Amino acid sequence: MLKNKVKVFRIKNGLSQKELSFSVGVTRQTMSLIEKGEYNPTINLCLRICYRLHKTLNEVFWLDEEEFKHEESQR
Repeated sequence: MLKNKVKVFRIKNGLSQKELSFSVGVTRQTMSLIEKGEYNPTINLCLRICYRLHKTLNEVFWLDEEEFKHEESQR
C-alpha cells in the first residue's frame, strides 16, 4: 500500500478535502480513502494531486520498502 502525506500538504495549502478532490476530479470520499491509505490512486491521479499541492511525487507518495519486500516474499 502506498503511504502518503496528502492530508498534511492539503491542510498546509489551506484546502478542504472537497476542494482538493474537486480540483483533481474525484469525490471527497475517494480523497478521504487516499488520505487514510485505503485506496491506491493511479499514477495519473497521484500526479494531479501533487501538481495541485505544489509537491513532487516523492514528497507526497512512497512505498514502504519493508512492506514491499514482505509482499514480494509472499508471492
